[in-house]
Amino acid sequence: MELIPHLPETLARECLLRTSYKQFPLISSVCKVWKREISLPDFLQHRKVSGHSQELVVLSQARVDPVSQLGSGKNIPTPLYRISVLEPESGLWTELPSVPGKSNGLPLFCRLASVGSDLVMIGGLDPVTWHTSDSVFIFSFLTSTWRNGMDMPGGPRSFFACASDSERNVFVAGGHDEDRNALTSALVYDVAEDRWASLPDMGRERDECTATFHAGKFHVIGGYATEEQGQFSKTAESFNVTTRRWGQESKEFLAHGMSTWPPVCAAGEDGELYVCSRRDMMVMSGDTWQKVVNLPDDVCNVSYMAVRRSGKVVVIGSARYGEPSVGYNWDISNSRWVKLETHEKYEGHVQAGCFLEI
Repeated sequence: MELIPHLPETLARECLLRTSYKQFPLISSVCKVWKREISLPDFLQHRKVSGHSQELVVLSQARVDPVSQLGSGKNIPTPLYRISVLEPESGLWTELPSVPGKSNGLPLFCRLASVGSDLVMIGGLDPVTWHTSDSVFIFSFLTSTWRNGMDMPGGPRSFFACASDSERNVFVAGGHDEDRNALTSALVYDVAEDRWASLPDMGRERDECTATFHAGKFHVIGGYATEEQGQFSKTAESFNVTTRRWGQESKEFLAHGMSTWPPVCAAGEDGELYVCSRRDMMVMSGDTWQKVVNLPDDVCNVSYMAVRRSGKVVVIGSARYGEPSVGYNWDISNSRWVKLETHEKYEGHVQAGCFLEI
């Protein structure tokens, strides 16, 4: 069956390649041939190669209004979190459909990762009971629908590191259990197979650690052991997905002043690793960190960053906790910051994020 009747296949495929990701759910519903075409891995790869792909920053972001009075008898109101999506090229913001059964908002401190055209949401704390969740929810940008994934195994786990290879797998490591014991264990989730598997343990406990994936390795950075409680480590460990082994721990991975809180980091396609720490953005050059630029005053409390293929870094943050969230594009070629226009609806606090190219 032809993609488009009476039109050459190459031209018909080119038409589909040029459509906005927002049209994918409609395309999927037109016919099985179109749905199969845009679901092929080659389709997404051709969009990237031809320059028709769209970059998205996906965030767990608090609603500005209303604020829910949730949280097991607590006097402090708990914000309702939802999934917001930023297109950093155009500066446009949208909101994804609500997760089924999550009328009280997303789990607090849940983790987000992207795999192909899917968004994966893992774990967090129930916003009403504050009990640890092991749930997995997957949103398809092709059909604009949520589905349940297999629950994360291994018992309750909070404040863990999470990153994906963007193609098939999501990696999880560290965090703490219900007794606030820091963990060394690590897991991998195969999204296509909906299957979890255990990885070898890390060399040390890492609670409230951060992670990124680049150069074929899952890098787990910082965190602290049970007895350290908030004394963040400068160390890092890297899991090689080919050898399925952890490498030797890097004792002084983070520079002085970067270990007081989990740094916000992002890796580029060429292997560069960027970190926002305090009021600076830094890049790893060889084995040392070098400052590349000062952060804007109204975004120095960074909550998320991503390196784009276009040679730009998008940074989301605020002047301080409780202030409105704002976004910037930083152009690597000329070291200029360009502020993204933000509607007040999307100025809420950001807890987690991931980058998606579709």
